[in-house]
Amino acid sequence: MNGSFAAGEPGHGSRPSGPGAKEKARPAAPSYMLPLNIAFYICLISHLLAASNAPIQDCDETFNYWEPLHYLTHGYGLQTWEYSPEFSIRSWAYILIHALPTKIASLLGKSKTFEFYMLRCLLGGVCAASETKLYSAISRTVHPRIGVCYLMIVAFTPGFFYASAAFLPSSFAMYTGTLGLATFLDWRGGPKSGTAIMWFGTGALLGWPFAGALILPLVLEDCFLDNALNSYMEAVSRCLTILSVQVAIDTFFYRGVVLVPWRLVIYNVFSGEARGPGIFGTEPWHFYVRNLLLNFNLWFILAMAAAPLLLLRALLTNQATTKQIALRTITLISPFYLWFIIFTLQPHKEERFMFPAYPFLALNAAIAFHILLDWLDSDDPKTLVGKIPAQLKTALVLPVVLLSINIGLLRIVGTVTSYQAPLKIYEALKEPGMTHAGDTVCFGKDWYRFPTSFFLPNDVHAKFIKSEFDGLLPGEFLEGKEGLGYLPDYPGTWTMPSGMNDLNTEDMGKYTDIQHCSFLVDSSFPSTQPSALEPAYSQDEEWEKLACEPFLDNAATGLLARTIWVPSFEFIPQRYRRVWGEHCLMRRRGSNS
Repeated sequence: MNGSFAAGEPGHGSRPSGPGAKEKARPAAPSYMLPLNIAFYICLISHLLAASNAPIQDCDETFNYWEPLHYLTHGYGLQTWEYSPEFSIRSWAYILIHALPTKIASLLGKSKTFEFYMLRCLLGGVCAASETKLYSAISRTVHPRIGVCYLMIVAFTPGFFYASAAFLPSSFAMYTGTLGLATFLDWRGGPKSGTAIMWFGTGALLGWPFAGALILPLVLEDCFLDNALNSYMEAVSRCLTILSVQVAIDTFFYRGVVLVPWRLVIYNVFSGEARGPGIFGTEPWHFYVRNLLLNFNLWFILAMAAAPLLLLRALLTNQATTKQIALRTITLISPFYLWFIIFTLQPHKEERFMFPAYPFLALNAAIAFHILLDWLDSDDPKTLVGKIPAQLKTALVLPVVLLSINIGLLRIVGTVTSYQAPLKIYEALKEPGMTHAGDTVCFGKDWYRFPTSFFLPNDVHAKFIKSEFDGLLPGEFLEGKEGLGYLPDYPGTWTMPSGMNDLNTEDMGKYTDIQHCSFLVDSSFPSTQPSALEPAYSQDEEWEKLACEPFLDNAATGLLARTIWVPSFEFIPQRYRRVWGEHCLMRRRGSNS
């Protein structure tokens, strides 16, 4: 496709400005390289595959979100210190939003595992809908080719595969940021700054407060070009309404007035050296560079190259542009850079912290890729590129794109096949007569691999036994009645639990004696030697294996096989193959279960 790109370029939905611009603006006719329904189905299929297959990558998702959700919908679950009324840095409003559809799914009479996957599918559907809306806005107001490149990135990269169906506030902020950016770009009928800010505000308040940083470049552009006071007042009013509802819900559950977003900011930013997220580990500055290369490969490189490429094009071409177009271009590519810099500077780093910026990464990469294609599209015979036949240009570009997509797919397949065992072994508990009310499934060194109580039969509880880990494990919510009832049904939300602290200091009260365990989950790996606190339970005659699944031995597997899927063909050298251990569910021999 010939033609140059400039964000807000006339003929591609440019931003109106000046008196009466709102009334005079006429949207350009929609131009899509793929119809919207096809775009939605592509994203939906990708995210439904993630919902049904992706392993839970972060135990924070299990203990801070799935377990409180299980408590609201089934009356019991594991409780972290963050939900203690003493600290209250997690919002019950966010959990309640997901509890309602989960409870509806339970009315279908299926298992709790069905509820788990139904909620995941719902999250994947919401993600797909928001991405389709942004694809539409990019195609109409920026460039159709940039829109389809954005679509390719969100549908086929590991980053979006993991984030799309994750039950995490950072994923929620990714959805709302996608909708906010789409609304910011959509000028049909006039500017919608108030609605765009509301979407970002929703993600910041109900999801993750820091996600509000992504809107700063967009707001600055509004301030520069327009008298946006009315829009801002409208946005503030909407956000205050959302915040008031959130405070009311959290006050209801905690039995005290709590402003969770502010408490979360205080904890993460102003806790001091002895407290705060840094006590859970720090990473070097290049952590996100490595992580984003793994999850986006070529597209991350292009996302980082967007600004240099725009500058080079401005310096090397004679293409005329306006201050408004230049400002819009800078505005669109700035949020990802801002987010990347902010979180690279933070000592404590986790993959999920990048989720809210993924839509902006995809947009930056799509813009950069479009600039390169635009350069290759040149047919000026005076230039070297112009002398290259079109077929040869296609032959040069297409393999690079296909290679990037295939590397991403190989990483997805590698991750799913390597770490899916914790989502599979609990099926054995569904056999008739296998469990009784009051049975316990215990976890030692594999405590962080527990997926959620949604995988355990009703009235079967997860417990912890002592291992080499010496940090603070979750406790248990004070049990209430099953269902979404009144406050007395959920005493665990407002009752002060024992042994909680924000210093990650071990509490021995979180452990149970192994003699009280009906079932035990444990892993064994070729690279791991048993110890006194972590013996080889699978070789202990006291325990019989009910279900075992292969689990990748990271320590014994080479870098390539840890990074992408490598088949176990005989001709592949051993050092490039994956090395396997096993993740097992075991039952005490002679148990009455």
